[in-house]
Order: sequence, then C-alpha cells, then structure tokens
Amino acid sequence: MMRAIIVDDEKHVRDAVMLLVPWEELGITEVLEAQDGLDAIRLVTEHKPQIVITDMMMPLGSGKELLEWLSEHYPEGKTIVISGHDDFDLVRHAVKYGGVDYILKPIDGDQLRAAMERAIRGWEAEEAERRKERERSMEMNLIRPVFWDKILSSLISEPASYEQHAAALDKEFGLGRHIRECRIAIVSLDTMSARLRAKFEPDIDLLFFSLTNVCNEVLRDGSARSGVAYRYWNSESEIILLLYGRLDEAAALLEKLERALVATFRSSLDIGVSLVRAFPAELPAAYQEARQALNLRNLLQSEKKVHLYEPGASAPLGDLAFGDYAESIRLAVRSGSPEQIRRAVAGWMQRVSLLERITAEQLELWWHEFHVAKNKWQAEWFGSEAPAQAAAEASFGSMPLSALLGEEGSLSLQLWEKRLIDSLTGLSRAMLGHQRQENSVIHDIAKYIQQHYREEMTLQSISGQFFLSREYISRKFKQVFGLNLSDYLSGIRMEHAKVLLLNPHLRIAQVAQMVGYDDEKYFSKVFKKLVGQTPNEYRKVNST
Repeated sequence: MMRAIIVDDEKHVRDAVMLLVPWEELGITEVLEAQDGLDAIRLVTEHKPQIVITDMMMPLGSGKELLEWLSEHYPEGKTIVISGHDDFDLVRHAVKYGGVDYILKPIDGDQLRAAMERAIRGWEAEEAERRKERERSMEMNLIRPVFWDKILSSLISEPASYEQHAAALDKEFGLGRHIRECRIAIVSLDTMSARLRAKFEPDIDLLFFSLTNVCNEVLRDGSARSGVAYRYWNSESEIILLLYGRLDEAAALLEKLERALVATFRSSLDIGVSLVRAFPAELPAAYQEARQALNLRNLLQSEKKVHLYEPGASAPLGDLAFGDYAESIRLAVRSGSPEQIRRAVAGWMQRVSLLERITAEQLELWWHEFHVAKNKWQAEWFGSEAPAQAAAEASFGSMPLSALLGEEGSLSLQLWEKRLIDSLTGLSRAMLGHQRQENSVIHDIAKYIQQHYREEMTLQSISGQFFLSREYISRKFKQVFGLNLSDYLSGIRMEHAKVLLLNPHLRIAQVAQMVGYDDEKYFSKVFKKLVGQTPNEYRKVNST
C-alpha cells in the first residue's frame, strides 16, 4: 500500500492537487493532508507516506524546515515541492535536501503527474534495493552464528587454527592474543528433562539457539566478557563454554548459569568443567577434562549441578559385569518365552538397583558388553543370513542415553528394564521367525529330493534351485534331519530300490537306473553299505 501527503497552508491548493493527480492509477491508496510543516512531521512520523508534496512558505514549520527534517529522519520518502516563488535559493535548498521536483504555481497537471511518476519510480527502485539489503542482512544474521560456531569448534581439534582467525576473534569476542589461559565447560543435553525435550523435539536447532543465547547473556554480564558459548559441531548434544575471563570465579559463574537455565527453561542441565589450561594449545586437553567430569557424574541423581574435573578421579566400576548374566539372558531369549526373558532381565536389574552410583562410563561399558553378547547370539542363531529385522530388534546396545531417562532427566532403572525386555523379546521373535523360515525351506528341499530322486542331483544343483549357498544348505539340513543331504538322498533311493527289487522281472541294472544310478556296480556298493546286503542277496531273502 502506497501513501502520499499534501502539505500546504491553503486549502484550495490542497484540493487542486487532489483533483489533478490520478491517485488510483498511480497506485496511491491513501492521501493525507497537512496545513503546515509541524502537522506534516506528525503525520509522516505516524503513517510513513512514500510521497510528500509540500509548499515552501507556510506559517508554522516552513517547507525548508520540513525538507531538512525529512532528510534527517525520513530519507526514504520522495519529496515534490510546489511553490509560488521562483527563487534560486529555495530551489537549491529543495535539491540539497532531496527534493525530486520543484513545480511553480499555478500547478500544471501534466507536469505534476510526470513528477509523481518519477517520484514513485525512484521510491520503488530504492525500496527494491532496501528489500534486497534486508534479505542479505537476514541471511547474514542466520549464517553468522553458524560461522562462528564452526570456527570456535575447530579450535578444540586444531588449536593451531587460532592464528588465522585471531584478529577476527579478538574483534568479535575479545579473544585476542593477550588471552593466555582458559577453561572449557560443556553443557550437556544428554540428560535434559523429558519436559524440555518434548518442548523442543520438533526443532532441536531452536533449542541450541535458545540455550546458547542464555549462556552468552550470563557470560556477557558485567563490564567484561567472561567467555563465549557456542554449539559444538563435533557433538550432537553439547554446548561449549570457552571461559577466558575471571577464571577463578568459574564455579560461581556456572552455578549462576545453571540458575538462569532453570529460570528460563524450568529444567537444569549437567555442566562439566575443566581445569585452567593454556590457550589455545591445551584446548583439546581442557575439553577432555570437561568431558571426563561429565562421564563420572552419577546418572541416578535427578538434581543436576556443575561437575568440576578432579585430576586422578575415576569411577569405581566394581565387579558387576553384564557378562555374568549374559548366559541366563541368552537361554531365556533362545527359549522364546517372554516370561523367561522378563525373569532373566529382572535378575540383572535387581543387581543393578543395589548400586548407589552409576556413571556414563559404567553405562557405556555395560552397553559394550551387551553389544558383544548380542553379536555372538546373532552369529549363532542367524549366521550370515541374519534378517534385517534382527539387528533392529536388538538395537538396545546403540540406544541413546536419553531413551533411558525419567521425567527429571535422571537414569530410570524401570524404563531401562522395560526397554531391555522389549528389545530382547523382539530379538527372540526374530529368532523364532527365522527358525520357522529356515525349517520351512529345508523341508521344501527334502520334499524336492523325494520327488526328484531319480534325477541327477548334487548340492550345487539344489543350491541353484533354491538360491541358497551350498554351505548353508549342508549345515541346516544336517541340523534339521541329523544327516548329510547326500546320505538323505541315498536313503530315499535305497528305499525305492528295495521295493523294485521285489519284482523278479527287473534286472539289477534296471533297478539302479530307475532310482537314479547309471552305474550298476556303484549302486550295488551303496545298497550294501546302507542295507547291509547286496541287491541280489536282498532279493533272494525277500522273495516269496
């Protein structure tokens, strides 16, 4: 929507301008009127008209004063001067302060329309440029934080990269070469409350943006910056606080930060803090110390706090190992009984529940043990033909910590037990389904042998017929029937041969060919091995 304003102390002049300009045709949807410069300033401030048409000589606030005010406070507008004075100083003043045209009274309609068209074209061209600039500015505002996040993230893995960005970092954050020491603090999102997770689940980027802003507000509080907070791009769940001011007050500063997070998000977060380290050379060591402080926190605690790194500290892992319970759990899964699985898992979880402290380091060790056991079970039950759903059903080992947290963000043993039971029950179903499928295929192969025993048949030909490997068929056939496939085929042929031998009119060679043997001697050898008699001996004994 475009607006214009007519400024003149004479009503008949304003009326004349109203009649001479085809407003609608030019795209002007609203026309304001002011009787002097002071009235015009009020209306321009309130309505921001794109076109200003003004007289020069008015009793309260002259056109000259209005032009000066517009030049300083509203340069976007385009001004057309209409005056009854052909005065060089007035014309020069109008040009100096941005007037598009200077039209003398009495007003010529064509001249006024041409001036309006030039003013509108000028405003539209400048507005298009302003719009582009706004878009560029918005893009930069979006890109700029990501740019700095990535630069600052790179310092942890490559401290030497600081030199190429030193001047820019100094200008942006005061992180110049005069900074000699630092501390790293990690704000971990791993154990955020379920409420906070649910609120930001559709847009995790917004959560990082909001948290980082709160962190930076605390770090910028006061006369000097204490550090800078940024999203750590080498992790999916960490915000890094690079502290380089008032390092001896870091603990108090971070406790203040934790209170700010609770006040803003109604949820606290774990913060791990390093020792004082040399900047930038020891940034990797500082990060590892902060990470270790988080790894050693007690996940059973619902009240989060700041965790300071303590040199030499380590969590006692104790003698509780998942491997001690793996066999009973394996047998329960193998049984296919959900009740047996529940009992086996309950035995493990009952022992876990006696612990007063569980760290991320301990949990990671148990997950690793579970992975090893699970992979062994899959190799045993599925071999190289493991179905895709088996890996998905057994995915507890790769489950994120957030999947095991209760409402307040602490480790929930009840939820852990349920997740473990669900996962193992799914794995058991996959195993039973795979066994049924395997047995069905092997029985199909046995049926095929029974129907085609007269034909030349090898393990290779059956492999091609059923699109299964020879090794797989051989192994599974023996598991199901207790004998090799070749022995099974020979047995079928001998049973049919015994019936045919009762016919005295059939020669031994004919019987051999009828059951799939071209070589009579080889047939007789196999017959004696399996039956205990030669074909002739069997015929004589069983003839009546």
